[in-house]
Amino acid sequence: MPDRTESESRKLLRRLRDTLAEPGKGQERLDRITHIIADSMRTEVCSIYLFRDAETLELCATEGLKAAAVHKTRMRVGEGLVGRVAQSAQPINTGNAPAAKGFRYMPETGEEVYSSFLGVPIQRLGERLGVLVVQSKEAREFSGDEVYALEVVAMVLAEMTELGVFIGEGAALSPLHQRTAMFRGGVGQEGVAAGHVWLHEPRVVVTNPIADDPVSEQARLRAAVDELRVSVNDMLSSADTIDGEQKDVLEAYRMFANSRGWLRRMEEDIARGLSAEAAVEKEQSTARARLQTVPDAYLRERLHDLDDLSNRLLRILTGQGQDTGAEMPPDPILIARNIGPGELLAYGRSLKGIVLEEGSVGSHAAIVARALAIPLVINAERITTEALNGDAILVDGEQGVVHLRPEDTVAAAFNDKIAMQAKAQERYSSIRDKPAETLCGTRISLHMNAGLMADLPSLEGSGAEGVGLFRTELQFLVRNKVPRRAELAALYARVLDASGGRRVAFRTLDIGSDKVLPYMKREDEPNPALGWRAIRVGLDKVGVMRMQLQALIRAANGRPLTVMFPFVAQFEEFTAARDHLMRELDREEKLGRPLPEKVEIGAMLETPSLAYAPRQFFELTDFISIGGNDLKQFFFAADRENERVRRRYDTLNVSFLTFLEQIVKRCDDTGTHLSFCGEDAGRPIEALCFAAIGMRTLSMRPASVGPVKHLLRKSDLREARAIIEAARERGDQSVRPAIMDWMRGQNWAV
Repeated sequence: MPDRTESESRKLLRRLRDTLAEPGKGQERLDRITHIIADSMRTEVCSIYLFRDAETLELCATEGLKAAAVHKTRMRVGEGLVGRVAQSAQPINTGNAPAAKGFRYMPETGEEVYSSFLGVPIQRLGERLGVLVVQSKEAREFSGDEVYALEVVAMVLAEMTELGVFIGEGAALSPLHQRTAMFRGGVGQEGVAAGHVWLHEPRVVVTNPIADDPVSEQARLRAAVDELRVSVNDMLSSADTIDGEQKDVLEAYRMFANSRGWLRRMEEDIARGLSAEAAVEKEQSTARARLQTVPDAYLRERLHDLDDLSNRLLRILTGQGQDTGAEMPPDPILIARNIGPGELLAYGRSLKGIVLEEGSVGSHAAIVARALAIPLVINAERITTEALNGDAILVDGEQGVVHLRPEDTVAAAFNDKIAMQAKAQERYSSIRDKPAETLCGTRISLHMNAGLMADLPSLEGSGAEGVGLFRTELQFLVRNKVPRRAELAALYARVLDASGGRRVAFRTLDIGSDKVLPYMKREDEPNPALGWRAIRVGLDKVGVMRMQLQALIRAANGRPLTVMFPFVAQFEEFTAARDHLMRELDREEKLGRPLPEKVEIGAMLETPSLAYAPRQFFELTDFISIGGNDLKQFFFAADRENERVRRRYDTLNVSFLTFLEQIVKRCDDTGTHLSFCGEDAGRPIEALCFAAIGMRTLSMRPASVGPVKHLLRKSDLREARAIIEAARERGDQSVRPAIMDWMRGQNWAV
């Protein structure tokens, strides 16, 4: 076959466009298309394989193979040459298909007489849709121009599939974005929610993949690229108002936008017959397939930059801005690849749930979601390419599972779960004003965690006795520059006002690791969780710490003040931070400002090392708050961001409980007030065990106060303690099974 010329390629696409415009069902159109492609490329065979589910391809149309094989021949991803194309998202071109690696003989197709094989992926923006194949009896490899031409055709087929042109009977021809889909991710914030999809970045729809006039299309593309370059340059010109990381991203944007190769490849696609929009998407899809397989994390991150830049270019070309005119549903579940804290706060409590393709349990988005008590699932791969505005969706933040367009039975079971939780909350409201006092007469003080003014109304309704942790970093994370002292003082004063005289423990700035301030240079650390973070940053950036301490003192304005320093690993870090606070108190007194009526100075115990600090530490500090999330990951050497190891270790592991008990004893010996703060404090069974080993203060999210109080009020800590001791004597790895059996014996729900 002679090399494809540009005019021949456009001729083939024009024939495709004309046949697609003819009336007919999806199967009829696919049959006509395979005939046209085989005829134009002068091959005996053209076949189209589409996904019927995430792992299975189905032969949906063919010219040249046996007709009886259509909708009968199926293969798994990675199986046979077609399956290998789908798996790698790269073409396979061979003149001797039976001898090629991975070849699988399909006797029902009659393809054994065809030696040459060329398969290219049908894909759109990382979404695998199928495989397009041509075959011939002549034993030869297809030319580079032929491969390129088939890729262009596959791009058009992808767009047509997206637009629903090939809808027919069977799973493989069912409409896209209408099938039920389930996504497994990570737990960012517990809770469950049912609602409808609201896309943070609406999908760009290309309705004209084929163009007749390449000259005008190339002119449109160049004009759009020029506009894109100007906008990127404008953003960079205001670099003094953006942080270093954002500037690095914009520099990457500028590098891509000014890449001659990027523009040249898109112009070549247009010359082959694609519209400007389709050329941008083809280059984006090709780059995605190439970069997703690269092991280098930095290069994979550049994929996101290219995605963002391509989407900006598509919006310029199509005129489809962020505001599509769609109306936000009354029960929105936000879907995004990732989102900053400021953008998330702008949505506020209107959101019922959040699902992100990326993120981490300690990310800015997770912090805000916890503060707003919105269920959050992170690392739900591919959901942004599958979901559409208005789709029904169920979010289970307790299991890290998302059901998109759920079946009726799943929706009914999920709604039953929500109704049961709502009923339980009503039951908890009846004990809201009662103490968390056990049957054996032990009083447990339950506090709530907070980080926004919006949290404080929950203090009254939850039944919490105070705020055991107020995260102060959110006010720093949502700004593009350091907040002023007066702003912070006014905010902290409002927090104390809203607390109604209840104790509020302000945690000083806890940044670093995965919480990087927008205006702070990001440190390239191999293990940020063990790096320059929290109190380490505060002691090195004394000016910021002093400013925050001054704001807290002024906010108190004669009222009691409670301050705790995060991630203290050794005694001298605490004494250094405490000295800074004492100096600021002296300074404020000399300036004639009112001092707090009483000052409590404490530390968060998040590293095992602090549990073994000298006795003088326990005598000097007014209180200790165990930061359970970090302490657990360091105790077990199991990264809480890593699902493969995080779930291997139980909070109720006998070793961990014994370690916590040692901390309880040291605090009892010195009369140091101790609390446990973290997700585990809000889990009723864990909370019961903490109370049984001697903890008397627990701090949790507001919604957990009721369930924890309910269980404590009907429990006898002496019995729970005996269960724990017996499990320890037996050498059990965890006390959980024994505690669960005991609760079942009490006829309590577990």
